[in-house]
Amino acid sequence: MKVLVTGGAGFIGSHLVEALLDDGHEVVCVDNMNDYYDVSLKEARLARFKDKVSFYKVDIADMTALEGVFQQHQFDAIAHLAAQAGVRYSLEAPLVYVDTNVRGTVCVFECARKYGVKNIVMASSSSVYGEIEGGEPFSEDFSPNKPISIYAATKRATELLAYTYHHLYGLNITKLRFFTAYGPYGRPDMALFKFVTNILGEKPIDVYAEGNQERDFTYVSDIVDGFMLALKKPLGFSVLNLGAGNPVKLLDFIEVIEQVLGVTAEKNLLPAQQGDVARTYADISKASRELGYKPKISIKDGVEKFVQWYRKYYTM
Repeated sequence: MKVLVTGGAGFIGSHLVEALLDDGHEVVCVDNMNDYYDVSLKEARLARFKDKVSFYKVDIADMTALEGVFQQHQFDAIAHLAAQAGVRYSLEAPLVYVDTNVRGTVCVFECARKYGVKNIVMASSSSVYGEIEGGEPFSEDFSPNKPISIYAATKRATELLAYTYHHLYGLNITKLRFFTAYGPYGRPDMALFKFVTNILGEKPIDVYAEGNQERDFTYVSDIVDGFMLALKKPLGFSVLNLGAGNPVKLLDFIEVIEQVLGVTAEKNLLPAQQGDVARTYADISKASRELGYKPKISIKDGVEKFVQWYRKYYTM
């Protein structure tokens, strides 16, 4: 296939590009290379494959620029991962999220419609579920109509738009709800990255909700495996969870990091932050049934792989 990857310099996007190349596909990347976090990290991700792909520094919300890419290439599929990430920043800059996540997604859909690309797999987020009471895993059958952050609301909006474009124009669109992805080349604003940075720098770590939050941490290769399966199996319109199916308490996650680093962290136990949910827990039975999705990497193995990458990257 010839695949357009939006957000190809991003954390998950860059790992997906590598998987697509390894699988023998032709890849075109677009990314606006914004400075939400250190651009040099994005450049380092790109450096791993930039000579093997066609890369365009394009903002997906710029319809003219994005359409220019479609005019130069005929795509078999679109892997749409470009988005403004971060729950907390969305409370500071909501218009950035509406512009990139909502307008940008509509621009991708419009280009797909206009240039005859029928296959789209998109990144969504577990954040769309909001606060869910009870101990059961989050099922795609739930109605996620009460997002508690601007980020989550924009991701939910893209899901609704996806169904509309499927209904109106017959596009095959699979929405994948990622659950707390982590791993090498991860974002510096994510918990694992911040914890390892501070612990190795002999600084205390800020632990929100006093460490009682639970997250379904999912190693990046498991996310990418699910994405690859979805690209190869159009489902008409579908929404699927990609998670580990194993929520872990934040304090327990920190304990694993401490074991891997051989250091006990100094912890600042703080209240929960606005916009953060108390718990995420993926029901992955639908993804397993429809795609054959099966996560493989344990928390301990995943943290070890991240720490190995981190030590190597920051001693280069």
